Amino acid sequence: MKTAVRVPAPSSKSLSHRALICAALSNGVSLLENVLNSQDLARTTDCLRLLGATIEPVDGKLFVRGIDLPRPSTPELISMNVGESGTTCRLMAAVAAAIPGRYRIHGEGRMHDRPMAHLTDALTLQGVDIVFEEKKGYPPLVLDSPGLHGGEVSINLEQSSQYLSGLLLAAPLAKTRTLIRPRGKDAASWPYVALTLDSMARFGVPAAVERRTGHAWHSCSHADAAGLAPENLRLVVDPAPYRARNMRVEGDWSNASYFLAAGALGSTPVQITGLHRDSAQGDRVMLDILSRMGARIEWQDEAVTVFPSNLQGADIDMSSCPDIVPTVAVVAAFAHGETVISGAAHLTLKECDRIQGPVTELSKTGVYIEARPDGMLIRGDGNLQPCSVNLCTYGDHRMAMSLSLLELKGIGVHLDNPDCVSKSFPGFWDAWSLVRLGNGLEDSHET
Repeated sequence: MKTAVRVPAPSSKSLSHRALICAALSNGVSLLENVLNSQDLARTTDCLRLLGATIEPVDGKLFVRGIDLPRPSTPELISMNVGESGTTCRLMAAVAAAIPGRYRIHGEGRMHDRPMAHLTDALTLQGVDIVFEEKKGYPPLVLDSPGLHGGEVSINLEQSSQYLSGLLLAAPLAKTRTLIRPRGKDAASWPYVALTLDSMARFGVPAAVERRTGHAWHSCSHADAAGLAPENLRLVVDPAPYRARNMRVEGDWSNASYFLAAGALGSTPVQITGLHRDSAQGDRVMLDILSRMGARIEWQDEAVTVFPSNLQGADIDMSSCPDIVPTVAVVAAFAHGETVISGAAHLTLKECDRIQGPVTELSKTGVYIEARPDGMLIRGDGNLQPCSVNLCTYGDHRMAMSLSLLELKGIGVHLDNPDCVSKSFPGFWDAWSLVRLGNGLEDSHET
């Protein structure tokens, strides 16, 4: 067996957003280490600075002096450009609404086609006046807020967990206790809510999670809340100041997924360092998925190695880990038998349609793949003929990174926009070059 290619995990994008927001809302100074440097995080940083936070690099860390809260409302309109970051848009809209003032939330690319109505409906009931400049329920929009009232508020979770995460982050700034009642058929991407709750607790503002049993409500852990129907779940947040602290952001399981998959698909094992085995990140399930499909996996401290493996198709519910669907789709193309991906209907609302996108692009390589309302079906045979194809990223970072895996099976990949990876993982191509070299490929990527 060849020596494993060793790749450090990038910093967690989801935790970087949350750590920055919590630190910016804190009284005092926080030092944050290993915060992801990407376009999305730059947008969140810019928005927090507009609210009054000081965020500066110091000796490889971020110095964050929190916003001076509470503060009086000012008549000036603060314009926040969230770029193409859905996370920035949803989280910062709620956080801004908790601070009296007028805010314009706008973006770029597909951002003005990504829905916000479930969040803005909740904010309206909290006393926030909202004007939509183009389409109702979508950015660009203007918030005119006296601050949040608190009290009882409901939020639909079917489209995105970010609505709930935004409300949670804002709730400690409300005037009174906030009781949040989720609603909808299911809770999309609950692990991301768990990350929010964990981040808030680290900065001194824990939220109570309660589950309903019969007619009574009982406290439960974040983990026990996973899988509960929204009507059997509620969250309680008391007004409280965030407290500054120092912390290090852990490695990102979402962006590590491409390298974990590469270990199973290529001719050389791949070892990823810097991942927490017990992380609350939902995308750590990538290891479970690979294991179910037959991959050999070994742990050593905070390093995990995936070995070249003969893979089998599987039925996979992706409702808790939608970001890795494109990665799993590529893996499934080279597994023997049928793979059914389900539970991911809301993927049509991402940076691109992440159901149709993989279907269209993988079909160009000869993969049998068909779209379904909540996912896709892939019939893999493990023996696609080598070819060279022009593939579209749709400007979506996760499409670009997942499609790069095809190179490990002898397919020449020519991406229309490889630079879109800078949205979440600017160093991806440098890391990918290590995988390419370890598998006997040239140290370059096609554009």
